[in-house]
Amino acid sequence: MTIPTQVAAASPAPARRPGLRALRLFGQGPLFGVSVVVLAVLVLVAVAAPLISPYDPEALDLAASLAGTSGDHLLGTDQSGRDILSRLIHGARTGLLGPLLVVGFSTVLGTVLGMVAAWRGGWTDTFLSRSMDLVFAIPGLLLAILLVSVAGSGMAAPVAAMAVAYTPYVGRLVRGIARQEKARPYIESYRVQGWSGWTICLRHLLPNIAPTVLAQSAMNFGYALMDLAALSFLGFGVQPPSADWGAMINDGQAAVLQGAMLPALAPSACIVLAVVAFGIVGEGLADRIARRER
Repeated sequence: MTIPTQVAAASPAPARRPGLRALRLFGQGPLFGVSVVVLAVLVLVAVAAPLISPYDPEALDLAASLAGTSGDHLLGTDQSGRDILSRLIHGARTGLLGPLLVVGFSTVLGTVLGMVAAWRGGWTDTFLSRSMDLVFAIPGLLLAILLVSVAGSGMAAPVAAMAVAYTPYVGRLVRGIARQEKARPYIESYRVQGWSGWTICLRHLLPNIAPTVLAQSAMNFGYALMDLAALSFLGFGVQPPSADWGAMINDGQAAVLQGAMLPALAPSACIVLAVVAFGIVGEGLADRIARRER
């Protein structure tokens, strides 16, 4: 029995574009691979900090103030006699947890707002777009300082402020990509079959834009790490005696004047290493996506 032409036309099987599984991590060259390894090591260090840290990061020993590198203290000590290596290891926890919360919240909220704006269009798109532009116009660091002045210093207020500040970056990106995807024939074919808008967005539109969002989130992670470290350096973030890379740089300024470079140089190197690694990974993912789109 021959299938009617109308039925055959109503049951297309549009090919889905490459998703997350198509992004091979080590397909971007040795620099990309090294960056992935660096990030993996940082995550492992942060998770296993209590197990691998040689000393208590908050233990004071004024008799060993600004001690140089030795077998007991591989990176020396700071002005309070605290082991620098132990503080770097524990500082990886706050250094990575804060940006993770910022990127996680901003990515989820930005993706939802961007997809709703692109799919609904009309006044919904206009309202959400203008709202994101308004938040985008406010510098994230200024917003964080304002919130800290109201809620008090610590990790919570800067993370909340930076998460709000980073949401428009993701929202505008998702809106632009989703509008392009919405105009593709496979979206219309699902509509003809009677699929609801939310089903199409969740099962097909979202997986197709996820790789690009992942690449942007990797770069945002590095930026958020740098911003939160700057806030801690200024005294608005994680407070002493908790170990944090940004706060360690602030504490190490006086040591530099006394000829001790490691208290400030070591956390600075960790921040630069992490930010560069996240940037390379994000750029590598973006380049791979761009090549697959051609």
